[in-house]
Amino acid sequence: MKEVFKSLAKEVLKVFLVVVFVVLPIRYFVFQPFIVRGSSMEPNFQDADYLIVDQMTYRFFDPQRGDVIVFENPDISDKKYIKRVIGLPKEEVIVEGTEVVIKNQEGEVVLEENYISGKNQPTFFRGEKNFILGEEEYFVLGDNRKASYDSRAWGGLSDDYIIGRVLFQISLFDKFSKPKTPEY
Repeated sequence: MKEVFKSLAKEVLKVFLVVVFVVLPIRYFVFQPFIVRGSSMEPNFQDADYLIVDQMTYRFFDPQRGDVIVFENPDISDKKYIKRVIGLPKEEVIVEGTEVVIKNQEGEVVLEENYISGKNQPTFFRGEKNFILGEEEYFVLGDNRKASYDSRAWGGLSDDYIIGRVLFQISLFDKFSKPKTPEY
């Protein structure tokens, strides 16, 4: 009986050590789970979708246009958002109603995002706004532009607030996929 207890204690200790030295570092420094709340990223991400967020990539590479990222709200640190990177550092982003134009050293890009429905549908943000991004700022928008609180309201997002990029998406509706990045 004593041998069985010792054997069981050794196995429990091994599992505990694996969790402490392997699982926890991966969970806190490499991949992080995230659950979508709200409709700001529809139709690509639904409310209650489960996401795996890669926290390592942006330690070595900069976010790219089209990446879907998770970040902390600059005003409320315990609130996290999911949005798509639209504007990159040092670019000018012009929002005219539902049209988004990006100006950079290579010229001008008009975003053609065919997954955004209803170009003439009402939007929360009306009129024209220009944003010039700093050296470490990104312009982020929700895919569901008419229901998204994003860079149109607060301006550029400092890279200090970025947690990571969405690596995988698991939906309640049997969807397991890697997010698609649109061509810009």
